Parts: sequence; structure tokens; C-alpha cells
Amino acid sequence: MIVGMLTAMPTAALPPSTQATEATRERGDACPGALRLHAADDGALARIRLPGGVLTTDQARALGRAARRLGDGDLHLTSRGNVQLRGLPAGCGAELAEALDAAGLLPSREHERVRNIVASPLSGLDGGGLQDVRPWLTALDAALCASDAARGLSGRFLFALDDGRGDVAGLGADVTVRATGDGEAWLTPGSVRVPAADAPRAALVAAETFLAVARSDGRGVWRVAGLPISASEMSGRVRGRLTAEGIEHEVGPAPSGAADGPPPGVIGGALSVHVPLGRLSARQWAELTRVAGSELRLTPWRGVVVPTSASTTAPAEALARLGTVGLVSDPASPWLRVGACIGRPGCAKAHADVRADAARTLEVVGRPALPLYWSGCERRCGHPRGDHVDVLAIPDGGYRLSVATAGRSTRTASVAGPSQTSAALAAITS
Repeated sequence: MIVGMLTAMPTAALPPSTQATEATRERGDACPGALRLHAADDGALARIRLPGGVLTTDQARALGRAARRLGDGDLHLTSRGNVQLRGLPAGCGAELAEALDAAGLLPSREHERVRNIVASPLSGLDGGGLQDVRPWLTALDAALCASDAARGLSGRFLFALDDGRGDVAGLGADVTVRATGDGEAWLTPGSVRVPAADAPRAALVAAETFLAVARSDGRGVWRVAGLPISASEMSGRVRGRLTAEGIEHEVGPAPSGAADGPPPGVIGGALSVHVPLGRLSARQWAELTRVAGSELRLTPWRGVVVPTSASTTAPAEALARLGTVGLVSDPASPWLRVGACIGRPGCAKAHADVRADAARTLEVVGRPALPLYWSGCERRCGHPRGDHVDVLAIPDGGYRLSVATAGRSTRTASVAGPSQTSAALAAITS
């Protein structure tokens, strides 16, 4: 139905997506961090890595204070469960670093940009996984920060720790470890099973193997997908390193099955809410820290999981409180299927205020059959990997609409002017 509607509209050939393959990089990795700030149109931007999206309530309060004192007051969630502070003034880097260090958010300044780890956010809370991955998360983060070689990873390199349900295993990480439920874990690259107790060390070995291959190639490759060797050859290299490190491993069947991120609601021993467009106001952040017991878990789907405890307000009441401040607590909400990059005025490359347009259009479209992702330019920052409707702002005004499936855009597209966008999306998603 969706592709048919697009075909009936005026079409134009789509340029190759910049997200389709990993390109060879001719310059250094400029990915922002907590110590390397990025100059955006709305001020400096800091990206604070939170392995597994986990932070204590004290750390959450410290981030909230930093956002209010130095930034625009909001906390911006990323598709990797990290936090960005925006609107920072020039010259605030030392003050910000001091605040983050005091909160325990900078365990190693040399490794702060490489601590990119996503983990199943409900692990250990709802009984849905095969193994609680929190010990893996702690061990892998410590191993990363202790590895001299790991400092060479780019700020884009990603680890995924999946508790067996298949949620973060589908996020396209460079190194994925997935629990198999039999005392083992599936590792890629490597395509092998390793003892669960050795999973964090095996993940680091895989990353260090990538670095060795990338260094020998000399082309500045940042991610596994950009290596000049085949996946099977890379797996062979990883197996060789595992053997050298004394980590037992064997080729075996890959785990099957996949799951989405946690829906809003009360789930096992946790509350789950979605954050519209990933932007948390100071009031919303404060309410989350009040409801939380000891920690928050930010998800790669721009949501927040709050583990409950005996001291937590009755779960249904706490969830209702979060809903009153604008966080999504209804699993049927259309906001779960709408995403957008920062757009104007925050990004100079953007051709439109995509967030404002997305919010206005939501009233017309309602809950779409496929997720909608609004991008201000061809870079499509933060776009989802799964099937979705690609809403791309174009330089001369309006949007180009297309359906992206299996990581690639269809060859049918519609160029809609600003007044036509809502109607076109309503037709596409009906």
C-alpha cells in the first residue's frame, strides 16, 4: 500500500544514501564527546557516553544541573542511549569536564568517546532475557577503559550486549554479544559461541582485531562495515585472536528471533516511557529522577526505563506522574513511530525545522503504519535501521518522501511542497 501510493506520485531518482555503506574516511574522526565539543548553530554540543544507557540518580541530577547552568536546559537522547547537551557557550569545556568528572561520568578521559555500548534495557527486570547483561556491561566498560589499544577506536564504533531477546542485536553494532541461554554467548564478528563468563573479554578482542586490520589497511576506516576484507575473513581473524588469548570458542548455530525496544508502561520490575523526539525538558528530567529509585536506563529508542523498588511510588501512579509532564506512557501513542534529527535552527546543514514540522504533521497523520523519520539533510543523522518512511528536507523547500526497507531507499519518491507534506504522509501511511 505504501509503495503503491508513492509510485502514484511524481517521482524522482533517489541519490545513493550516505548511510547505506561505510565510506573510507580521509580525515580524522570528529565525532563529538564530553571533552571534544562540536560547534553547532545553537552553540557548542557535548555528547556524554553512558554505557548501556545506565546512570545513577545522582549522576542524572548532575547532568540536569549542567544542562541548566551551561546549556539550553534540556537533555537530548541519542539513538545509542547517550545524552547530548546543546547550546553550550564557548569556553565552557573545563567547567563541564569538572562537573562530569565529579559525578563519575568520566572514568577515563582517554577513552570517553569510545565507551559506546548499548545493552538490553530491560535485562534483569522483566524475566524476558536469557541472562542479565549488567555484569557484562560493567566488565566490558572497565576493560575498554584499561585498554591502550581501544583508545584508537572511533567515536562511532559500537558494542551491543543483548540478553538473548534480540532487541539491541538488531542495531547494527560493530561487535555484538548475545546470550544463548546455555552458559554461552554468540559473538560477532567471529560468528562463534564463547563462554558467557568470557563474553566481555571476547568483545574487546574483536574490537582490537578490527583496529589491527584497519591499521594495516591505512585508509582511516572507522567501523567494521568499512573494512576491505569480507565478513568471513574478519571472522577468521577474530577466531585467531581468541585462540591466541586463550578464550575457548566454537562455531555453532546463531541465535534467532528479534524484539523491539520496550513499549511504554509498567513492565515487570520497571516503568518505561518514550521521549518525544528524544528531547527531555528540565521538568521532565527532574520528574524522572524523583520517580526513580537508584538509577535510570536510557534506551537506544529514545526512551527511559526506570527500575522500581520497594521505595518507589506505586508503579501505576508513578507512570501517570510521568505522563502528566509530557512523557509518553501509552503504548498506542503515535509518538513512538516518529523521529527526527535536530534540524533547524540547531544545525547549519539542515534545510528545515524538521521537529516542528513533524509535530504539526502528527496531528494529521496519526499513528503511521511504518515509522516516520524526518531528516534535515542527506546525512540523515540518527535515522533508524529498520523499515521506515524517509522524510527528507530538500534545499528548495518541502520534503522528498520515500520508503526505506532493509536499509535502502526505494526508487520511487515524492517531492512535496510544504503545504503538501501532511496530506502526502497521510495518504502514504493510511
